[in-house]
Amino acid sequence: MDEFSEMAGPDACRSPRLFESPLLDRLSRVNHLVPLLLYLPVVVLLVYFGLYRSGWPATAAGLVAGYIVWTLLEYFGHRFVFHADFPGKLGARIHYLIHGVHHDHPGDPLRLVMPPLLSIPIMGIGFVVLRLACGPDMVLPVWAGFIAGYVGYDMVHYHVHHTLPRTRIGQTMKRRHMLHHFRDDAVSFGVSAPWWDLVFGTSGRRES
Repeated sequence: MDEFSEMAGPDACRSPRLFESPLLDRLSRVNHLVPLLLYLPVVVLLVYFGLYRSGWPATAAGLVAGYIVWTLLEYFGHRFVFHADFPGKLGARIHYLIHGVHHDHPGDPLRLVMPPLLSIPIMGIGFVVLRLACGPDMVLPVWAGFIAGYVGYDMVHYHVHHTLPRTRIGQTMKRRHMLHHFRDDAVSFGVSAPWWDLVFGTSGRRES
């Protein structure tokens, strides 16, 4: 992966200031362990109450369904929102805040997972939509799968940027994401769920 490190440039690991407010700027940075510490207890509680209300088969099915929903949101959000060409100066500013800064500084270790300032609203909206779709009982395991998928995404994203994977799967996922960053940002949108790129035709050409 050394060739990608060279492509990144000298500012790749810099953590630029995004907001004039010191508090807001501080909240835009986060340690990569925060999603695990914040959300895994929530997942455990949701699974517990899901089992109590619905039993093992329904809970297991709900977890899988919620995970699939997350991976689709990850893929389509990355493809159509994070890489959208918003018009005007305000649009350019919004794009930079939500994703452009990451492409300009891909090695910034404090902006590789979503800060709670962003992830909590996403998880809350996810709950409302899933509650309407699944009802009061099934929403518990489905939301648990959704949140677990998000945490998995954040962990994969951090590690493809900041570790040297030893497994073939890990190496493939890192190479795909680095290709997205440094060679073609119109492909490889599925960070933790690369199969959606195969399904929707955005895998790009195979690199040796």
